[in-house]
Amino acid sequence: MPVLLETEFKGEVVWAGETASDSGISSSVVDSLTFGFHGISGERHQGENRASCVRVRNLYPEGTKIRNVRQLSILSEEELTLIAADMGLDRVDPSALGANLVLRGIPDFTHVPPSARLLGPDGVTLTVDMENRPCIFPGREIEKDYAGFGPKFKPAAKGRRGITAWVERPGHLKLGDSLRLFVPDQPAWAP
Repeated sequence: MPVLLETEFKGEVVWAGETASDSGISSSVVDSLTFGFHGISGERHQGENRASCVRVRNLYPEGTKIRNVRQLSILSEEELTLIAADMGLDRVDPSALGANLVLRGIPDFTHVPPSARLLGPDGVTLTVDMENRPCIFPGREIEKDYAGFGPKFKPAAKGRRGITAWVERPGHLKLGDSLRLFVPDQPAWAP
């Protein structure tokens, strides 16, 4: 019996980007991405390991070498639309959020369960780590183009910031590709 169940949901790649290791948070738009076990070569979040950050400071001293499960940032087109509306903008540019992929078609994407898989046409498989909670850095990028709007990002993005993920199986994705969603076959945790 499979432990990952295929859902009816597919996410179409509608935007792709890379964040250079020396460019801060902003992504550059690309037509396709190549994924290795380390993530995306030359990318800010590449690597099989990383230094721990504030998100896990209750587990490790900051800077501790840990497994890198934050290789990718994946967002939902539908949730980006809601964020923009709540901020009073026509649109939020995924580049300002340091995104690698924007998908269309998976509802409530930010809350897809950890360990879910996104399977691409060539077998590339991206494993969901967890919700990517909003922080102040995208707001600073938004502020550069829309003065006064940057501070609105964090509250508008709560529960809509997408997910972080890591590469389970290398491969390629391009605009228009479809990723099939598989979720763990287990009940929700209810202590």
